[in-house]
Amino acid sequence: MGHHDAELILIAGVLLAAGIIGALLADRVRIPGLLLFLALGMLAGSEGVGGIDFTNEELARTLGTIALVLILFEGGITSGWREIRPVLGTAASLATVGTVATALLAGLAAKLIFGFTLLEGLIVGAAIAATDSAAIFAVLRNSTLRKRLARSLEGESGMNDPVALLLVIGFIEWIQQPGYEVGDMLGLLALKLGVGIVVGLALGKAATWLLSRVELPSDGLYPVATVAIAGLAFGCSELIGGSGLLAVYLTALALGNANLPAKRIVVSFHEGVGWVSQISLFILLGLLVSPGSLGDVALKGLALSAVLIFLARPVATFLATVLTQFDLRERLMLGWAGLRGATPIWLATFPVVAGIRTGEEEFAIVFFVVVTSTLVQGASFEPLAKRLGLTTDEPALPQRLLESGRIRQLGGDVIAFRLPPGAAAAGHPVRDLELPRAALVNVIVRDGHAIPPRGSTVLEEGDELHVLVRSELRHEVEEQTEAWIKGPIGKPPPPPLPRRAASQVFTVRPTRADDRPDKPEQVDGVAVVAILRSRRDAVGVMAALADGRYAVTGEDLIAVGGRRALADWCEERAEREGLDGAEHAWLQEVTGALIARGRRR
Repeated sequence: MGHHDAELILIAGVLLAAGIIGALLADRVRIPGLLLFLALGMLAGSEGVGGIDFTNEELARTLGTIALVLILFEGGITSGWREIRPVLGTAASLATVGTVATALLAGLAAKLIFGFTLLEGLIVGAAIAATDSAAIFAVLRNSTLRKRLARSLEGESGMNDPVALLLVIGFIEWIQQPGYEVGDMLGLLALKLGVGIVVGLALGKAATWLLSRVELPSDGLYPVATVAIAGLAFGCSELIGGSGLLAVYLTALALGNANLPAKRIVVSFHEGVGWVSQISLFILLGLLVSPGSLGDVALKGLALSAVLIFLARPVATFLATVLTQFDLRERLMLGWAGLRGATPIWLATFPVVAGIRTGEEEFAIVFFVVVTSTLVQGASFEPLAKRLGLTTDEPALPQRLLESGRIRQLGGDVIAFRLPPGAAAAGHPVRDLELPRAALVNVIVRDGHAIPPRGSTVLEEGDELHVLVRSELRHEVEEQTEAWIKGPIGKPPPPPLPRRAASQVFTVRPTRADDRPDKPEQVDGVAVVAILRSRRDAVGVMAALADGRYAVTGEDLIAVGGRRALADWCEERAEREGLDGAEHAWLQEVTGALIARGRRR
């Protein structure tokens, strides 16, 4: 290997290391890291201390496309349909109606401010209309914005890149092709988006089915497989006339929702690749910029940035959310949170490569608008959310404490939940959370320390609960967290039972399909007033009934009767030969509990 190759590898390593330092610094000063990455690229460029002369816009566009594919795939696979589905309508409306409206308003402003033709101005408007998934994710990682708003912004940033790209391509075609009209552009949008949706959904389903059934020889091959899937999604969609970026995002959403082998490894890999792609893309685009050219567009660029921030984006957001349930404060936040990043700058390379007359100037304008608007909006994002009362005590994108490894492959998942101040569950023991049988609190994080919980562990405000749960019960547990905040917690205390039951009828019958032996609310029409014992190794409870009797439930039999008769029945069954050891222990436990209750009387 020659010195030239070694120098290139050294430069790449130095730039990536500087990018990591920039990310740490950005996290401390609460500004989007992309600004530091762009500045690093400019510093390394021909007019900076690095002296790297890079002017190949076509290569930058190609490398940028690859980076955006990886960034979008990471955004989709770390979210999943489960997270995006509740806000899908809002995200899709912001990505289509919002992006088009922003492009038109900002494009008209660019025409008036810079003296462009209408189509030249609309190219600029379309480029700066795209919010950037990397910028959005970077801000949300340190935000406590309400999850519904955070997920809406996350979904919009993943879906609007294809729309903005198609607008830029359409306006360029309109300039270059005689006879190109609005109908041609609308047809292009419909075809690209339609094919991209079909390919993304179909490939996502096929990839999920295949990866969940094929066991690869090494866990390290699963990330390789998902990278291949990302490439297939983009390539197949583009070759048949669809939007490759949209197909990539939808495919990744499907995989993000699936119980894949080595899921945590796959997600961690793509998070790392996403960071490398972000840092590399921002530095690369920074290299393209000549700082001297920015001075020529600075004043007018500030005017366009102001129009984008205070007029185009808010108006477009209000139009896109007119049919949603968001209130005025939430719509104001969505209007302010349209962060730009590498995507608009990447889109600005298209008119340069296409030879548009004003292409170089448009690139400088877009770069300047991205930097100024992101600096203003990114720095004020969290303070504005707090001022509007739209923050919570939970992170917008919560990080799981546990490295789940193969938990998902085995059908499990981990849910992290923080008890806010005033939560109803505070002061109650863990057992009162009434989790399903296939869920348990695995770890409690309190004051920065991990506590292995017991059923008797009393919860406190601010506790972060990490719940291990079967995947199919995730929704049930997430819905149950509402009761942990608002109450009620636990079952109400049972009413005092009569000293003699109203009816001492003893019955034993097979368990029926409509019974709930694991959590009965009534037995043979008689209400359950208390669950006194629960079997841990199998389905079964000992319950007190409203008529003074007791019930013992199981997968096969349900026995109901007075305390003494039921205890005798359990004792007799426990003495049968060939009885399973766990069943024997359960019957002995119930017998002892029934006898003990008699003594307490």
